[in-house]
Amino acid sequence: MEFRGASAYDHEDFFSAYMKRREREDSPNNAIEGPIIDELFGDVQHKDILDLGCGDAEFGKELLNRGAESYTGVEGSEQMADAARKNVAGKNGTILHESMESYHYPADTFDIVTSRFAIHYVPDIQELFQQIHKSLKENGKFVFSVQHPLTTSSFVSKKTGDKRGNWIVDDYFLEGERKEPWIDRVVVKYHRTIEQYFKTLTACGFSVTDLREGTPVREHFSSEDEFTRRQRIPVVLVFSCSKLKSCKDS
Repeated sequence: MEFRGASAYDHEDFFSAYMKRREREDSPNNAIEGPIIDELFGDVQHKDILDLGCGDAEFGKELLNRGAESYTGVEGSEQMADAARKNVAGKNGTILHESMESYHYPADTFDIVTSRFAIHYVPDIQELFQQIHKSLKENGKFVFSVQHPLTTSSFVSKKTGDKRGNWIVDDYFLEGERKEPWIDRVVVKYHRTIEQYFKTLTACGFSVTDLREGTPVREHFSSEDEFTRRQRIPVVLVFSCSKLKSCKDS
């Protein structure tokens, strides 16, 4: 059985297994992607923030504790949305149980829009980026991470959800649907080249101000072995963008 979008997280065994992986100290989320996101976000004091595919909103709680004015999380999994509401309870946070495709984007509302390891589940990024552009205030920031395209191009070397010992890069320029074995399930992701992300962002009125491929930094790892393993291939791609002009007609 295969799962699309956030549907897998509504299965209790998958949800529990994912949360254990996510909380590992040396997970890519914590040791690679998290420090990059923090750096690119910068000061969040008095900022209104939209988080697409917010998961359990642990990040939202952190942003509010750091002085963000408001936090809106959009989450397609009911089980994740329930966990997210608990994390922002008593704070100026709102969690909406819907997909980032179905969410109604209010115009000129947010200082920062973010999405962490979620946009690779979306089939149409052109429409999504246009909506994000609309929802940002003038000079607002769009900061997001996806699984690096080198790792989504082919899953031939990943027959199960276990660690890969090697990585096959194949069909890199054939963009589209990919099926990945992950946590005893098959999840559907959408492979795109770095070039496609860049061209779509600029066509939608964004200026790409920074791009990171998740170069491992030793101080962020507790394990020397894990640090060494993560130097073999990039697993994270992060964009930081600014809203500068109107979208081109799609």
